[in-house]
Amino acid sequence: MKKIHFKKDLKVTLNAPVTLGIVGISFVATLLSLMTGGLIGQMFFMTQNSSLLNPLTWIRAFTHIFGHADWSHLVGNMSYILLLGPMLEEKYSSKTLAQVVAITAFVTSLAKFILFPSVALCGASGVVFAFILLSSFTSFKEGEIPITFILVAVFFLGQQVFEGLTVRDNISNSGHIIGGVIGSTVGYRLNKKGKN
Repeated sequence: MKKIHFKKDLKVTLNAPVTLGIVGISFVATLLSLMTGGLIGQMFFMTQNSSLLNPLTWIRAFTHIFGHADWSHLVGNMSYILLLGPMLEEKYSSKTLAQVVAITAFVTSLAKFILFPSVALCGASGVVFAFILLSSFTSFKEGEIPITFILVAVFFLGQQVFEGLTVRDNISNSGHIIGGVIGSTVGYRLNKKGKN
């Protein structure tokens, strides 16, 4: 962890490298996409209905989380990631959080490819939902299910299921649900393992 010293008693700590990496790459990806009229975003940061033989299909299965439709979309997702990411990196490690991000990106991309092949997918919303559900396990004790987890699952995932069935918009409810399931599964397993 690097420290930048401003004064004797004031220092800025460069913590949470995975979190900061997601935010930095997402900012650059969104900026480049907007500067090129969406061309860079479509090429590198958005899943498409492309051949499995195309190497970019596999790259975009992971990089689609960095692309965002506009600044509002970016700021909404990055606010949650900056809020939850550092706490999760401190509790579970940067390596574990990077694995959660990679798994969430790939599984949401795979689900989209199978279930909604004609729909493009971009944004870190699935990762946000993984972080939200994962964070609800930070006070987990063996043999208990935190009430915060139950409430988060009801409010966040319940809303996504409801909207997925009743609302027609550009938000990938399936990606949110998959991210939430991954976050809760990883949170439960990591905390259970830590108690053994």
